[in-house]
Amino acid sequence: MSVSVSEKPVELDTVLEKFSIYQRYHVEKITLIFIAFMTNSIYCNQFIFVTEAVPYRCVDSQNFSETPEICGKNVSQSCSHWVYQDPDSFVAQFDLACEDWKRTMVGTAHNVGYMIGLLIVGPLSDKFGRKNISILTGVLGGVFGVLRSFSNWYWFFVAMEFMEALIGDICSPMFVLTLEIVPSNKRLIFNMLASYGYTVGGLLLAVFAWLIQDWRWLLRALYTPALLFILYIFFLDESPRWHLSKGRKEEATAIVEKIAAKNKIKLDQNMLDNLSYEKEESTNLKTILVSTLKSRKLRTRFFVCVIWWMTSTFVNYGMVLNSVSLQGNKYVNFGLTQLVDVPGLLIVTNILLRFKRKKPLIICFSLGAIMCLAQPFVPKDIQWLSITFYMIGKLMSSFYFAITYLYTSELFPTYTRNSMHALCSSLGRVGSILAQQTPLLLVYWSGLPALIFGSVALFAAFVTLLVPDISDDSLPDNVKEAEAIGKKDKDVSA
Repeated sequence: MSVSVSEKPVELDTVLEKFSIYQRYHVEKITLIFIAFMTNSIYCNQFIFVTEAVPYRCVDSQNFSETPEICGKNVSQSCSHWVYQDPDSFVAQFDLACEDWKRTMVGTAHNVGYMIGLLIVGPLSDKFGRKNISILTGVLGGVFGVLRSFSNWYWFFVAMEFMEALIGDICSPMFVLTLEIVPSNKRLIFNMLASYGYTVGGLLLAVFAWLIQDWRWLLRALYTPALLFILYIFFLDESPRWHLSKGRKEEATAIVEKIAAKNKIKLDQNMLDNLSYEKEESTNLKTILVSTLKSRKLRTRFFVCVIWWMTSTFVNYGMVLNSVSLQGNKYVNFGLTQLVDVPGLLIVTNILLRFKRKKPLIICFSLGAIMCLAQPFVPKDIQWLSITFYMIGKLMSSFYFAITYLYTSELFPTYTRNSMHALCSSLGRVGSILAQQTPLLLVYWSGLPALIFGSVALFAAFVTLLVPDISDDSLPDNVKEAEAIGKKDKDVSA
């Protein structure tokens, strides 16, 4: 099969459109990305089961309790020894009776580390490449996870949890890679297929946590395979779009030729010789912020994206965290919150293919808000209706989280795409940190967390009106092109 073109400059999208994402090259790459997303899903939620609460009692008492009530009557000061229902649990081995804050501190440390780490990993990915940073973070995640399993000191455990999230998460550079190795009109489908890795990872976490009750062996089983990310040196290619943004036309051309060879497609050499690119200057975080904030349009988008991310992480993680407190088997309940994403990804992808980005995002935020705002007022004796509202709310939060991931990456230029995506995601992780504390609100009223979730989602729906709509537009390579996004749309206000 042969393809020929004229002497005119050729966009990378024009070349990538010659390849099907269902041919050998992209099938291989989507498998590698799928695995990376799968580990991200596992590692972002593993502490829910590793540090789960267990009943305990004072050695002089007869009844076990996992509530702090027994700690409020000077029992913690007078008790000489605590007895735990599960002596091999995380809480027992670090003797955390009446110190529940130390148990929840693990999740907080992870989210704080992830928030700061995105500010490090994003710029590193833009500077050194998606491939190199993906491999580095993937392997380091495995190292920190395995080290944590051998810890006999609580604060060392917390430090390793923090370090793993800080520089051991592969998701950010791999996500940007999914957008840059396919043409604009294939981004949605390719991203949907890769994103099923998150769902599979969540289901595997529930299964592993159910089968492996010892938290140390659970960590080893989950993290040891991550050391194999070192093999991505041989199987993963760099983003040709990133190479072009750095002025490395030869390297980009070599990758395109490799794709053609694997898919048994012969490209006319003129197409590769005329591949257009614009080299950008080196971008540290300060430069990125200055160049972005100088543009009113990009400045507005930046603040809107941060609100999207805060809302998405706050509501999504809040609902996942609380799922293990629902009636029934906690592993099944957690698995169900992951399983709703199976039809969810398919539905949201088809919606985005037909209705662009803006309206679907507003609708998902609004429907999610309605479900959350209504749930506290469902009669407690109608359990099936309450669970239905919960799952629909979780499904909507998955919808707008997925759209936020994609939408954010499409609003900024190539040379700062990973950095801006990481910056928005990092600041947005304030939501996941706050989500850790939402169970404390149950003391005041059981419906208070849901009302807050709904109110925040409703606000996010309104601010979405401030950004332009996008569908299959080519990814912008510089600030000028990014500012031009959506000019043809009548409702552009950004």
